[in-house]
Amino acid sequence: MINKKQILKKRPIGLPGADTWELQESKVRDLEDGEMLLHQEYISLDPAMRGWINETRSYISPVEVGQVMRAGSVGKIIKTKGKTVFKEGDYVSGWGGVQNYCITKGENFYPVDPKKANLPTYLGVLGMPGMTAYFGITEVGKIKNGDTVLVSGAAGAVGGLVGQIAKIRGCRVIGIAGGKSKCDYLTQNLGFDGSIDYKNENVTKSIKNHCPKGIDVFFDNVGGEILDSALIFLRKNARVVICGAISQYNSTDNIKGPKNYLSLLVNRASMQGMVVFDYAPMYGKAMSEIAKWIEEKKIFHKEDVYDGIENFRETFLRLFSGDKMGKLILKI
Repeated sequence: MINKKQILKKRPIGLPGADTWELQESKVRDLEDGEMLLHQEYISLDPAMRGWINETRSYISPVEVGQVMRAGSVGKIIKTKGKTVFKEGDYVSGWGGVQNYCITKGENFYPVDPKKANLPTYLGVLGMPGMTAYFGITEVGKIKNGDTVLVSGAAGAVGGLVGQIAKIRGCRVIGIAGGKSKCDYLTQNLGFDGSIDYKNENVTKSIKNHCPKGIDVFFDNVGGEILDSALIFLRKNARVVICGAISQYNSTDNIKGPKNYLSLLVNRASMQGMVVFDYAPMYGKAMSEIAKWIEEKKIFHKEDVYDGIENFRETFLRLFSGDKMGKLILKI
């Protein structure tokens, strides 16, 4: 068996260039006792991956130059040796990286059932984005019935689910996205109460129009100027959830921080970062509740799937161009 894998060749400055990764091929080695061979079928593409290739202090160690690019994955165990955690034929999801085959002893993998949901779903609403949305809006955002919730990056995998969970919990939800088609998607498919097109509208004025009484929760995936605009409209005891800052990930200049942070003081508001790994012991609870909502047709989800491990970089960059809808996935 020949394994194709995307290897990190250099740390990029700004948007990753054609020389950031290199597609390499190598023969799959023999298994040792306790090991399993996973044939990977789908790879999750997430904005956080851009931060993982920076050599900076973070919540997780950076991908080392020369290593397989880190990524969430889902696939089938096709071979085992000795006593193993999973058996041949089992489907699992975990951190397999951007490669066709992964040898593992099962650490950081968990079983999934392709009969209950299609495999890409386990990288979206039932995967890391789903867990991020669920715990970000319920545990950090502490939403309650009647709250006004503003979500940036709302047409993405996390933002779209955040808004729908908030609606289920009785909130009024406004989403920020880029372009008419994405804004229509928010209101027509996801059930948001309103949308703001940051590419064609003045965001500050639009937030004021959509949230005349202010914002109780701002779930931020974007950072930069949009975060600054949202801070203006915080209500007393508002919660700002810092989930991501995709507008800043490829910046070659200084990171743009919020100028309007004193709104936190005036309104006795809080701004808290969230990392999904902190909630790992509770993933089962979230998956069960999200699956129930999907079955009840309270949750709409969309996976945007592209083919070919050789197209990894081009597909990954869709995260930053906005040329995708819903959860971005690579079929390998």
